Amino acid sequence: MFFIAFGCAASGSAQNTGPAVSLVPVATGLANPWALAFLPDGQFLLTERPGRMRVVSATGQLGPALAGVPPVAAGGQGGLLDVVTDADFARNRRIYFCFSELATSGAGNGTAVARATLAADAKSLQDVRVVFSQRPKVESALHFGCRIVQAPDGNLFVALGERYHRKDDAQKLDNHHGKVIRITPDGAVPPGNPFTNQPGTLPEIWSYGHRNPQGATIGPDGKLWMHEHGPQGGDEINLPQPGRNYGWPVITYGENYGGGKMGEGTARAGMEQPLHHWTPSLAPSGMAFLTSTRYGAAWQGSLFVGSLKFGTLHRLEVAGGKLQREEKLLQGNGERIRDVRQGPDGLLYMVTDSPQGRLLRLQPD
Repeated sequence: MFFIAFGCAASGSAQNTGPAVSLVPVATGLANPWALAFLPDGQFLLTERPGRMRVVSATGQLGPALAGVPPVAAGGQGGLLDVVTDADFARNRRIYFCFSELATSGAGNGTAVARATLAADAKSLQDVRVVFSQRPKVESALHFGCRIVQAPDGNLFVALGERYHRKDDAQKLDNHHGKVIRITPDGAVPPGNPFTNQPGTLPEIWSYGHRNPQGATIGPDGKLWMHEHGPQGGDEINLPQPGRNYGWPVITYGENYGGGKMGEGTARAGMEQPLHHWTPSLAPSGMAFLTSTRYGAAWQGSLFVGSLKFGTLHRLEVAGGKLQREEKLLQGNGERIRDVRQGPDGLLYMVTDSPQGRLLRLQPD
């Protein structure tokens, strides 16, 4: 094991207020890891996009691929994607994960969410059941989205991509493309969803007008926070509220690939503005609030977001529901950061998206 030390270089000329940190490899040799969750005794549960889920020991030893993972439509941006443990995992050993699912008949694929029980020996998944399947299935290898967040009430938020070629679907309520949905752990529609009992709408929908969400978390305010990729610029942080329209593809701070105006501009009545946007794009992925004091008081309460494009880790200071300051960490690291999570030990962990991906810990010196 080796350490790479970093000073916390801030964006612009802002004064560095954080600690010196070291990037510590915990595990290596992972095939395009997409997400990580934390198990008892310091173990990790990781997904690899080609379709494998593994348990990694506290010392970084890779376990074999777990049996019981359903077939995935691996290719392009599709495969085995997010994974989270149930809030009561210590008792029920339940997990939730999402993946790109082939259509049961005909061509096409879409994002699906499954629940399962991790066997006591941590070698297989048991009682696997798909609890949500995105409709309609389409032929695309792009924009599956797929971040899962369990809310304090136990229900699940799932952020779904608009599948790229079906971007106009994000403005329609008869499909799941470009939506955040809210379901129970069994896949039912919980009370309080905004479009329940409205003709022509899908009752799982919580918010709409999203593009390709790659990060989501519950904030200190108890609300859902998420970010999504813009087209060429215009990556956004949003706080999805029930029934609200977040604008894609009608409004955006990005532009068409190759240049040129996209949609109607940056604002329109009845469509929400992002809390924050990045232009040019940093291709954000992974998202976590730091609640611990392991890095000192200056970082506590900050929002951390990884960058696929630059390999940087972005620390955003939040106060009064607004983002006050942004700091770029790990500049020059050069690895695509796919997921960011706070561990039970209060430290930040990341996975890097590469055929030789790594599980990393951000260690305060």
